[in-house]
Amino acid sequence: MGDMCRIEEEKSEESVWRRRKNWGLRGLGLGLGLGGVMGLKGGNIIQHSRVEKFKNSMVSRSKMKLWMIRATTSVMLWICLVQLTALGESFGPRVLKGWPSCFSQDSGSGSSATVTGSASALDVKSAPEDVPARVLPPKRVYKNNGYLMVSCNGGLNQMRAAICDMVAIARHLNVTLIVPELDKASFWADPSEFQDIFDVDHFITSLRDEVRILKELPPRLKERVERGLFYTMPPISWSDISYYENQILPLIRKYKVVHLNRTDTRLANNGQPLELQKLRCRVNFSALKFTPQIEELGRKVIKLLRRKGPFIVLHLRYEMDMLAFSGCTQGCNQEEVDELTRMRYAYPWWKEKIINSDLKRKDGLCPLTPEETALTLRALDIDHNIQIYIAAGEIYGGERRLASLAAAYPNLVRKETLLDPSDLRFFQNHSSQMAALDYLVSLESDIFVPTYDGNMAKVVEGHRRYLEYKKTILLDRKLLVDLIDQYNMGSLTWDEFSAAVKESHSERMGNPVKRVVIPDRPKEEDYFYANPWECLQQPKEDDLLSNM
Repeated sequence: MGDMCRIEEEKSEESVWRRRKNWGLRGLGLGLGLGGVMGLKGGNIIQHSRVEKFKNSMVSRSKMKLWMIRATTSVMLWICLVQLTALGESFGPRVLKGWPSCFSQDSGSGSSATVTGSASALDVKSAPEDVPARVLPPKRVYKNNGYLMVSCNGGLNQMRAAICDMVAIARHLNVTLIVPELDKASFWADPSEFQDIFDVDHFITSLRDEVRILKELPPRLKERVERGLFYTMPPISWSDISYYENQILPLIRKYKVVHLNRTDTRLANNGQPLELQKLRCRVNFSALKFTPQIEELGRKVIKLLRRKGPFIVLHLRYEMDMLAFSGCTQGCNQEEVDELTRMRYAYPWWKEKIINSDLKRKDGLCPLTPEETALTLRALDIDHNIQIYIAAGEIYGGERRLASLAAAYPNLVRKETLLDPSDLRFFQNHSSQMAALDYLVSLESDIFVPTYDGNMAKVVEGHRRYLEYKKTILLDRKLLVDLIDQYNMGSLTWDEFSAAVKESHSERMGNPVKRVVIPDRPKEEDYFYANPWECLQQPKEDDLLSNM
């Protein structure tokens, strides 16, 4: 009987030992075993308590180890994520978007850096094989005062200048700018979005050290805007930056989101802080880069032109909308005059309805006609064999009005004659994208000749000034029409006419000159984007005096 008891006790001790081995409690196994053999109830309670304490201690240590492992893993993952993000920002744009554009210069590291030009906006001869990864500027950290939405109006270059102004204003007010909305309701009815014309990712990242730009509002604010809970208004034209500080910033702080519409010419040409002026240039000449598709087609057109030698770009502003808006009908027949008049009355926002075309022409307020342009180019001794690329829409009157120009300069070309229809298929009915193509070709021309000082003429003139003063013939239309009329009436011989034209334009070739300031008459001043003096390579004092 005693042997059996011992056997049962040994079995019980072995069972307990196995259980404690599974718990990893070998050190306490002997005590518990002895307690079981002795059958001491009190001993079992004490030893059970010790087991529970030890068990709890081990569980706590296990939890601590698990927590430490998780914390260490999280830190390591976070470090990896930061490193991958940095690598993505450095290499991602190049991998996803292809080679950097040849049309624009690298952006500087800040608005305070002086903007410098290059000899050419596009090198069509060769492309670099090894392009280093572009290092993005660090993000600018600032307290965000709110969000600025912008709706641009007008044609491509009118909107381009407005975008530059709005970036500068957003930077000065320390607000977040939403990618501007382009005009779709103008005469051209172009449905293009910002990203259809400009490289939106380059626009955002290249300016990240100046201003925070988002493609759209954060969800909660977007929902508020959809419910109409925001403030919208057109800013006052030609306003000083203090206007935006005193009038617009309080509205942004109050409503969180302010929408500015009709944003053309809303920032004054002169009297602005130097860093603000340089930022306007940086946006215009670096951040606003056209899409790869537009740039590639521009490169193709320039290459085709260069194969045959030098070329002139003639911005012949003689489209139907221009003539209807200005009321200039020189050379038009009565049927065309009536058509242009009806069109002018059809657009209520064109305020001037009754226009004396002859008076406007004599005041130099009309674009030169194709016939007047041909006489002017001949008088300036432009080689009749040179290629002339017409940067314009459809010329009003068609081949009939172009006949005299084509007779004087037979090598007239346009994008439609240089390219296959398939090349322009995706650009049809998108006037701003077509204008972007003409803009790129205009920058690269040996000579740029605008026949009217519209927005494209002004912005291209300024961009060519920035590109080390590439030749731009700025026609004095008021003088020219007077000389042309005298020549046509026989008052001047050809030699006299030609000499007068050359003499009057010898200093109108896009050479360096300080911007004209006219207090209280900003519309009559030199336009900032035509002559961004603060951003140009400053000429020597002697050179400047010789041009004044």
